[in-house]
Amino acid sequence: MLGDGAFALALGAGLVAAVNPCGFALLPAYLATLVRPDDGRAAAVGRALRSTAALTLGFVAVFGAFGLVVAPVASSVQRWLPVFTLVLGVVLAAAGVWVLTGRELPGLRLLRTGSGRPLTDRWWSVVGFGASYALASLTCTIAPFLAVVVTAFRAGSVAEGVALFATYAAGMALLVGTAAVVVAVAGAGVVSRARGAGPVLARVGGGILVVAGLYVAWYGFWELRVLHAGAGTDPVVEGAAAVQRWLASAAEGLGWVGLLVVLLVVLASVGGLTWWRRHRA
Repeated sequence: MLGDGAFALALGAGLVAAVNPCGFALLPAYLATLVRPDDGRAAAVGRALRSTAALTLGFVAVFGAFGLVVAPVASSVQRWLPVFTLVLGVVLAAAGVWVLTGRELPGLRLLRTGSGRPLTDRWWSVVGFGASYALASLTCTIAPFLAVVVTAFRAGSVAEGVALFATYAAGMALLVGTAAVVVAVAGAGVVSRARGAGPVLARVGGGILVVAGLYVAWYGFWELRVLHAGAGTDPVVEGAAAVQRWLASAAEGLGWVGLLVVLLVVLASVGGLTWWRRHRA
């Protein structure tokens, strides 16, 4: 029988998984896609929550499959993960350049009604991004994941393993969801005050994609050099690792209670403002 400590550990591991050294640069890349010039605050919150659910699904699906199916041959699989990380970084950087030129990413384009108003995002594309996020993160996070969740399955308790897995997913979703809602609401507020800022914000997001993609590609290249050429420390990786450690420390310091409070306060504020405007109208 698992105690509360096991679930607290699973929740903490999920929180930190979102800002792991291998894939943490993908988080700002994801957040950069959430600011749209045609969104109000309520619409931005809804899209941020839907996107977080999709991203979490893709992330934990890869971890679940890897932990239960691929773990026996993990050593032979993991050596190819840096190649995927390198390719993913190049694709992200290319996507950023595409956005910088004023174009819209096809995979994140809004489906529109006949009136031209945004209806929803392509959910599957965000699930795919979450899966890519997980694959880029596996090298750094699969060990604590296996220790926390898969151990419970192997001990013969399927129910406890499922509960720990859900707790791990909840931790990851809470951190990403809080960040997504805050960024989406803040971005919608900026655009609502200055409609002309929409195209500028889109290009800022493209710039973030370029920087994140270049770092992810460099990290994958560095991992390949470590595996095959015995490379040592790298100043770019070490500098980014310092930022990652700060983010991980901040996430652990806030804990799930602090993140939940932030999320609820933002949601309540947006809900109250929306109700007030409709009541006033």
